[in-house]
Amino acid sequence: MEYRYAGDAHERLFASYHDDTDPFPSSVTACFPERDHSRREISLLQELFFPTAWNAPELVRDELAIVDRLDELGSLVKSGVCPYSDGRPNETVAALLDSLPEIRRLLKKDVEAAYKGDPAAKTYMEIIRSYPGFQAIMIQRVAHVLYDIGAAEYARELTEYAKTQTGIDIHPGAEIGEYFFIDHGTGVVIGETVTVGEWVRLYQDVTLGALHFEEEEGDEHALKKGYKRHPDIGDHVVIGAGTKVLGAIEVGDHVSIGANSWITEDIPDQTKVYIKDHPTQERKSYDD
Repeated sequence: MEYRYAGDAHERLFASYHDDTDPFPSSVTACFPERDHSRREISLLQELFFPTAWNAPELVRDELAIVDRLDELGSLVKSGVCPYSDGRPNETVAALLDSLPEIRRLLKKDVEAAYKGDPAAKTYMEIIRSYPGFQAIMIQRVAHVLYDIGAAEYARELTEYAKTQTGIDIHPGAEIGEYFFIDHGTGVVIGETVTVGEWVRLYQDVTLGALHFEEEEGDEHALKKGYKRHPDIGDHVVIGAGTKVLGAIEVGDHVSIGANSWITEDIPDQTKVYIKDHPTQERKSYDD
C-alpha cells in the first residue's frame, strides 16, 4: 500500500544526525553484520533513529535518502493501520512520521541513562545495538504515538513484537518519561495506565501492574476497560529485580525499592523500601 510523505521530518532528522557528537555513534564508515528482522518497520526505525549504528550512512550524507526511508516506513505503517482504520490512515501515518525527530531526541536521552546507569556499559553503540531494554523502549515510544493518535491496535502489534524479541512487555498506552532505563529486562511488565517520570531505572522481572480488576456493570464475565488501575512512578526512582508495584498507587520522587518487594500502597518522596527480614538459609551435607 504505497504512501508518499509530505512533511518535514526528513529535514529535522538530517539536521539531528549532524548534531550528534561523541559518544553517540556518528562514523559513516562503520559496518556491522546484518540482522534479519521479521518486521521491516523495526529495521527502518533503527536506521532512521541511529543510521550510523545500523549500516545506513547514506542517511547522514543525503537528506533525500531519508525521504525514501520515510516513504517505505509510511507504506508499511499504512498497511498496518488500515485494517483498524477510522478512514484516515494517511493522517495517522503522517502524524507518526512527523513525530520521529522528537522520538529520536528522547531515545538519545534513554541511551545516556543506560550508559550512566550500568557499570558494564562500555559505549553508546553497545547500548543502541545490544541492550534489550533500549530496543523495547524504542518500539514503545513509537507505539505510544500511534496509541495516542487512534491506532491502538497496530501499536499493540509493535509492542507485542518487541516482547517476543526482548522479553519486555510495555503496553503502548504507558506514559514513559525521559532518561528511562531497563537493565537486563527479562520479565519486565508495564501496564497500560502506568506513568513513569524522569530518570527511572528498572531491573529484571519488575511488574508495574494492576492489583485487582473491576467488572463491567451488568456483565459479570467482562472486565471493565478504560480506567486507572496501574501505578504512577515519580522521578529518580530505582526499582530492584523481582519487585511488584501494583494498583493505582503513587511512588514519589527519589525513591529506591529493593529487590523482590511487594508494593501496594503509596510511597512518599525520599524513601527507601526493602525487605527487612530475609528468609534464613540452611545447608545440609549429603552425608547427613
